[in-house]
Amino acid sequence: MSSIPEEQRRQILLEEPERVENIFNAIESITPKRYTCYRACGPIVVDGLLDEPSWQKAPWTDLFGHLVEPETVPFLATRARMLWDDEYFYVGANLEDPDVWGTLTARDSAICGSDTDFEVFIDPDGDAMNYMELEINALNCVWDLLLDFPHHRRGNPKNEWDFEGLKTAIQVDGTLNAPWIVDKGWTVEIAFDWKSMAPQCIGVSCPPEHGNTWRVNMSRVHRDREQTFIHDWTWTCQGMGSMHVPEMYGFVEFSEQEVGS
Repeated sequence: MSSIPEEQRRQILLEEPERVENIFNAIESITPKRYTCYRACGPIVVDGLLDEPSWQKAPWTDLFGHLVEPETVPFLATRARMLWDDEYFYVGANLEDPDVWGTLTARDSAICGSDTDFEVFIDPDGDAMNYMELEINALNCVWDLLLDFPHHRRGNPKNEWDFEGLKTAIQVDGTLNAPWIVDKGWTVEIAFDWKSMAPQCIGVSCPPEHGNTWRVNMSRVHRDREQTFIHDWTWTCQGMGSMHVPEMYGFVEFSEQEVGS
């Protein structure tokens, strides 16, 4: 079962009373998932292949589930791995998809409202403030932003904010934007630089120290080209129809132990 500091509980009660019941029900009934993030055992080349020894040794997360309903199993598989070193926090993900497609190519396009995408949310100090979001589509188009507060707390998203040292890559197992060909899926590889995240790490080390725990969640928004359906699948269930409740993010514990050792 999850918990929430009293100060955050009071803030939710004051600022968004109409959503209090849903938020607290999720917090009290769903236990966020945990992941031990080990140090990379060698250099990582961000090319979307996830073929370095570090990636091969890193454990997969559980398969992603439904955004709201913990017992609902998505019909396409999604899973991720995480690593870190002195410069970056790495996320690699594999998305099963029979039709890999994308339309947007300009940085900071509103990807989640148009394309299928993969998303990462990072709240280093776990205070549900000043958390970072990245969305990426199969064309390697990125939207990254900083949120001072969640939407339900009248947050002010800073779209002009960027991960300055970000590295991303995509590999498609199939043929991009060819709906007549059945694909296997696509792979995402992301390197988040610590330097960009440091100002949001209030009261926590950046890079993290051994045993430090950050709040992280990952989401896959899956839709068809005609926009007749949309699904949101997540690493750890939010328990409500929003990724912007950081209290429900998973716990990523950083270990100085080299992966696979």
